[in-house]
Amino acid sequence: MAKGSGAGDPAIRAEGLKMRFGRVNALSGVDLEAERGSVLGLLGPNGAGKTTVVRILTTLLRPDAGRAEVAGFDVVRQPGEVRLRIGLAGQHAAVDEYLTGRGNLEMVGRLYHLGAKVARRRAEELLEGFDLEAAADRVVKTYSGGMRRRLDLAASLVAAPSIVFLDEPTTGLDPRSRAGMWQVIEDLVARGTTVLLTTQYLEEADRLADRIAVIDQGRVVASGSPDELKRSVGGERIDVQVEDAASLGAAAAAVARAVGREPSVERESRRLTVEIMGGAGALTAVLRELDGAGVQVADIALRRPTLDEVFLRLTGHAADATETAMSDEEVG
Repeated sequence: MAKGSGAGDPAIRAEGLKMRFGRVNALSGVDLEAERGSVLGLLGPNGAGKTTVVRILTTLLRPDAGRAEVAGFDVVRQPGEVRLRIGLAGQHAAVDEYLTGRGNLEMVGRLYHLGAKVARRRAEELLEGFDLEAAADRVVKTYSGGMRRRLDLAASLVAAPSIVFLDEPTTGLDPRSRAGMWQVIEDLVARGTTVLLTTQYLEEADRLADRIAVIDQGRVVASGSPDELKRSVGGERIDVQVEDAASLGAAAAAVARAVGREPSVERESRRLTVEIMGGAGALTAVLRELDGAGVQVADIALRRPTLDEVFLRLTGHAADATETAMSDEEVG
């Protein structure tokens, strides 16, 4: 039997993945790597290729070119070995609406050949872990959207996989349900599970991902930790809004004295912005100079780059953009 890679090797590795659907290049040479026990976040607008990557890594699609290993096994040559070690929760909850929550989980266990007793035990453990015990014997068509998503994720964990693929798992959930799903994912990783997460929610990626790959038009256009990506678009900045537009000149001079750099000025909004080094120390110096110059301040803040700014810089549009020639679902 083929052997997987050693414990020190990445849980997921992809090199040069290419995929074409008719005239559409879904992937144009994607490279990815996820360390064991970590979260790799895939960010990108609709149609960027995120779901296509997931489908290749979970053996649902064969790439036109390139190669990928999951848990040390080749996804094309050893798909059976890969499937034994992964769980998948797609964009839409894949649960049977006419079975109960318990029935769904037991059915998945039997499909994994766990045996009736083991399947029942796993179902009980997961119902408790996902806070679904009270609804365990209700048919799923009576569940809320958040409950269905939790049940779907629970089903992907019945066989206790070491690697879990979550394709936009919180899309359509209310803030409370989304926060609950985040906690579930964090608990999984704390127990050593590797997670590949696709998302359009930048807050979600910022909170959960150890590393992020930004995909646009079938290519990885940047990768790194959330902090590394934020630093790539510039450092910290101080934003100042003055009470009176007539004091903008004096405020600009005060800010320049404090940080040694001329700020940009927006007269309409009465705002000044300057990139800085020194964080809170620079903010204190700016406040001191403004006070000394007699400038009345309406608002002042020390701001750090956000993933939204990273996304905008890299892709040319905001993260919630949805207008694309073809969505991931349409291209496979």
